[in-house]
Amino acid sequence: MAIPGMISLGGGLPNPSLFPFKSLEFTVEDTKITLTDAELAAALQYSGSYGLDKLVTILKDHQQRVHNLPYQDKKDWHVMVSNGSQDALFKAFDVLLEPNHDSLIVENPTYSGALAALLPLGLNLVGIPVDENGMVVDELEKVLENWDTKYPGKRRPRVIYTIPTGQNPSGATLSASRREQLYKVASKYNLLILEDDPYWDLRFGGDDLKSLISMDTEGRVLRFDSFSKICSSGLRLGYATGPAPLIEKIQLHQQVSALHPSGISQMMLAKLLEHWGHEGFVRHTQKVKDFYRQKRDELLEALESEITPGYATWHVPSAGMFFWIKVEGIKDTTDLISQKAVHNKVLMVPGRSFQPEGLDSPHVRASFSTATKENLREATKRFNKLLTELHSE
Repeated sequence: MAIPGMISLGGGLPNPSLFPFKSLEFTVEDTKITLTDAELAAALQYSGSYGLDKLVTILKDHQQRVHNLPYQDKKDWHVMVSNGSQDALFKAFDVLLEPNHDSLIVENPTYSGALAALLPLGLNLVGIPVDENGMVVDELEKVLENWDTKYPGKRRPRVIYTIPTGQNPSGATLSASRREQLYKVASKYNLLILEDDPYWDLRFGGDDLKSLISMDTEGRVLRFDSFSKICSSGLRLGYATGPAPLIEKIQLHQQVSALHPSGISQMMLAKLLEHWGHEGFVRHTQKVKDFYRQKRDELLEALESEITPGYATWHVPSAGMFFWIKVEGIKDTTDLISQKAVHNKVLMVPGRSFQPEGLDSPHVRASFSTATKENLREATKRFNKLLTELHSE
């Protein structure tokens, strides 16, 4: 349609004159932002599967500024907007993994939402232990060095799935040295890395920490970012960044499934980011970091003052929304959390929910994102009451 004089009878676009929406305006802090007629028209109509051009351009500039991507040419990499980062991640699973045949390296524990997508695929999920500094990469290398002995008859993995910052559920952040080590191991064994990083902008320090994609001189990292934690989860917007050929494959998947994310959500986000500019975005994310740092400290204070010494242990997360609490003297927390804790009106998630092989776990995940300081303290008291009962049995 860019050719002058072209008359199209080919497309199946609905006639925009019948759309009932005539204007769209929203308020950010004290500023009203209004979509132009052209922007509203673009938002209401079908659009490309990579995302609205306006938003894609902003996101590419953002990624280059933040991660200093090492690609030789702008054409070597791309971004694709998705219905939340999880949607892009699951499309990557579909594109890259062969059900009932492939092996996949994951962290142990790992995100239960990812497991919900992966377990039905019949994959050989190989969990690598996580400590307070993230995935134990030495253990990963041992697994890969001794693959044929440990997993005879199983395909060697081609993909690693990791949540390197404020990991869900453990709250661990992969250290700088381990990030470099992980990339070297992936290079040595020719592995792709799926860098799922929704908590990147919820770091409480470590501003000099490098992302895995910032190290990607070989085109083996697919990165997944989210606006759910920093702007709005209801917008349902995230995006994938990586080598152009891999992003194209995920985009083709989107083309035949969701087609594209909501145009209204995309245009609202584009206008917001345009209004803020990069410096405004940084100021906003600093507010987000400061808020969640305070919430973390509130739960930490409650744990330190309310939990009886010897009943549970934890490390202090440097990013994200979660504490990963190990309950002493118990093999598995499922009954404790799913039944007794609910009866005592405190909700946490039992560790088994995050186990790649569904094994028992003495851990629980506690989130500090939404509860008030008073409720965090009260929930911790109720939890300690359960632990006291456990240790008196």
